[in-house]
Amino acid sequence: MSKNPASALPDDVANAVRLALDEDVGDGDVTAALVAPDATISASVLCREAAVLCGVAWFDEVFRQLHPDISVQWRFGDGDAVPANDIVCTLTGPAAPVLTGERTALNFLQLLSGTATAARRYASAVAGSNTRILDTRKTLPGLRRAQKYAVRCGGCDNHRIGLFDAVLIKDNHIANAGSIAKVVAAARRDNPELTIEVEVTNLPELDEALSAGADVVMLDNFDRAAIGDAVARAGGRAKLEVSGNIELNNLADLASTGVDYISVGALTKNVRAIDFSMRFAT
Repeated sequence: MSKNPASALPDDVANAVRLALDEDVGDGDVTAALVAPDATISASVLCREAAVLCGVAWFDEVFRQLHPDISVQWRFGDGDAVPANDIVCTLTGPAAPVLTGERTALNFLQLLSGTATAARRYASAVAGSNTRILDTRKTLPGLRRAQKYAVRCGGCDNHRIGLFDAVLIKDNHIANAGSIAKVVAAARRDNPELTIEVEVTNLPELDEALSAGADVVMLDNFDRAAIGDAVARAGGRAKLEVSGNIELNNLADLASTGVDYISVGALTKNVRAIDFSMRFAT
């Protein structure tokens, strides 16, 4: 499980912004073309609700790609708690490209701040325990690294980034291989440097995964009593991850069982955008 520092920006910011601008601008902003070429503008970005800010690099990159003379000054940084109705940044520069980039820049800010804000709520729910909240691969296509960065800004951790950086063995993999022991052995042989995780649906399967030497065992849709039994049976031989039927109001109870991780697809899948608006000086 990744505990990369929140400050470690993904390496695809510029490409993600380029694709977003291509989608929105196409072969030209026909409305901004009506603005006088020499017109300049000042603007501020208002956060209309309490939130955890995230997306500064993407916001800046939008305007960097549109015009080198646009200046953005930030009053908050990624991971900061922003009070409702506070200004997070101000902009000055040529009017036409600022108007062109407004929506794309705010889209990144509202999505990533929404993800970070949700992550902060989940992380706060298990504060004081040794349990860490993990995200999943249930992300917006093309924005996985951005959302996983936002998860870290909110105080949670990343599960695997994709299918390439950890082994996660599920029921279909087990059925194809013939047994948990066989598929774990094959994974260990072929990927000795990677974490090997096995998803199980009952306690006998947990015992098999532990005997096979899995690094992490995912307890899929276990009830509260079974999770407690699993922790006792594992005895520290593997990390335990709880998945399925996770709600914000039951996190503290699940953490009290002593599990190492709780994975939450809602961190990135059910994200609600934060309400930002750009106000122009008159």
